[in-house]
Amino acid sequence: MTFDLRAILVFGIAALPYAALLPAGWRAWALLAGSVLAIYWLQPPLPIRYADFILPTATLLLAVASWWATRTRGDAEQAGTRRENLVTLIVVAALVAGLSVMRFVEAEYRITASRPPDPLGLIAGLVVAGAALGAILWLAQKRNPERGLAIAGLLVIALFVVLKTEPLAVAAGGWWRSLTGQDISLASGADLNWLGFSYVAFRLLHTLRDRHIGILPALSLREYMVYVVFFASYTAGPIDRAERFAVDFRALPIVRGLDATRFLDGLTRIAVGLLKKFVIADSLAQGLSLSAASAAQADSALWLWVLLYGYAF
Repeated sequence: MTFDLRAILVFGIAALPYAALLPAGWRAWALLAGSVLAIYWLQPPLPIRYADFILPTATLLLAVASWWATRTRGDAEQAGTRRENLVTLIVVAALVAGLSVMRFVEAEYRITASRPPDPLGLIAGLVVAGAALGAILWLAQKRNPERGLAIAGLLVIALFVVLKTEPLAVAAGGWWRSLTGQDISLASGADLNWLGFSYVAFRLLHTLRDRHIGILPALSLREYMVYVVFFASYTAGPIDRAERFAVDFRALPIVRGLDATRFLDGLTRIAVGLLKKFVIADSLAQGLSLSAASAAQADSALWLWVLLYGYAF
């Protein structure tokens, strides 16, 4: 599944009962649950066994680890959300474990791209990975709080470099294939098509950097998780600033669910976005933007400039 017209329609329909029926106090939790489920639903199938389930799960682990690295222990607001943070962690873990149970569901009824791994093995893997990340960050922060930020940032950058460098991605895909007993010679960069990771990486780096220079506001785990995996911007941006996102997120309980002005504004923005993407951008991409095929057909410098600016538009 990708973020296409069908996904937009599904999210749009889901917004109606969300606005009309959901109690105000449950809106933030609904966005958390919906966003977690969405990143598994939107992730396309991958050739490596279980990769299309493990990669979204790794996104959630990275988000939790980065939040841990950016939290401020002495902050009164942060301390006041301790119970909420624990509940958030339990909710996210329960959602992931629940999705793994779809292993026993017929393929046409799953929301995951392919058959998930065994639930017991997944839970054991989550515990081990979470404990390892937590121990590394705790030991680093115990000596120097800045080290935890540095380690988390370097981890995100390293993953980004591997995914965006073809030889490294092929090597990583071959190594993963060897673990699952699949043909290593078929390894390619497509094996690690981690949907939304570029946007996730920049959001994580933004918060880590802002905490380093002391301008990141205190965020609960729930706020941080929704900011990182918010379904509406997960696959195509924009990379919003955490403090601006938190303002809207914290206002959810006081927003009128069914408000004509808000609905009209939202529908207008969606309509304009669809026009820009599916009419203007996709039309330009068909033949009036820079690509290897279109550049080979250009017979003058003028047309190369046209293709270049077509790509920019």
